[in-house]
Amino acid sequence: MTKFALVLAASALTATAVFAQDAAAPVVADTDANGTFSLAEVQAVYTAVTEEAFKAADTDASGELSAEELQAAVDAGAFVAA
Repeated sequence: MTKFALVLAASALTATAVFAQDAAAPVVADTDANGTFSLAEVQAVYTAVTEEAFKAADTDASGELSAEELQAAVDAGAFVAA
């Protein structure tokens, strides 16, 4: 029972940290519901993002950012919310 309580407590602390981090991060809305993010959708949150920065983040050159490409740009500090 003690092991279970310790695992449960550790899980709760980890989940709290993850939720706190996610709550602080701005959310880019996929307004056209196509599963990717356009320059306009990104600029609605990250107003300083230029077309050049967007193209640099678009590693597959699709013209839109996947969730992974968007997250990588944010993690790298290329996109900073105003």
